[in-house]
Amino acid sequence: MGVERVGIGYDLHRLTPGRRLVLGHVPIDSDRGAQGHSDGDAVLHAVTDALLGAAGLPDIGQLFPDTDPEFEGADSGVLLERALAAVRQSGYEPVNVDVVVHLERPRLAPHKEQMRAELARLLGLGAECVNVKAKTGEGLGAIGTGQAVACTAVAALRRKTG
Repeated sequence: MGVERVGIGYDLHRLTPGRRLVLGHVPIDSDRGAQGHSDGDAVLHAVTDALLGAAGLPDIGQLFPDTDPEFEGADSGVLLERALAAVRQSGYEPVNVDVVVHLERPRLAPHKEQMRAELARLLGLGAECVNVKAKTGEGLGAIGTGQAVACTAVAALRRKTG
């Protein structure tokens, strides 16, 4: 059974001193973290939007609005799990996810495999069905000057069987 639906997700967060940096549900040692209503995990936010988009469901901002105190400081893994339940309820299941994290520093090479494993666990996929890449901004723009972190994600879904 092949891929039936594809979705794209994107997220961007300002980096702020005194915040914890969490990417792909993995804490990353850094002097700055992502500013956001929840934990600011740009990777999980982009993956969540990619899954929701592929299923034709409302986006992350509609399901978990930043005006709702329930989601203040929320673990984005919990938000992803809730979104994934909605995707499955709509009759689809994830096939694979491909992620590009845009961050100047810290370097993510030492964390990519752990991020991949954690994404696979959260999505109920084998690690071979999840890919994580990291790119810098080459010193350009908000990413390149270290002011922001962003993530682009693509998710493929297939119709559930049984």
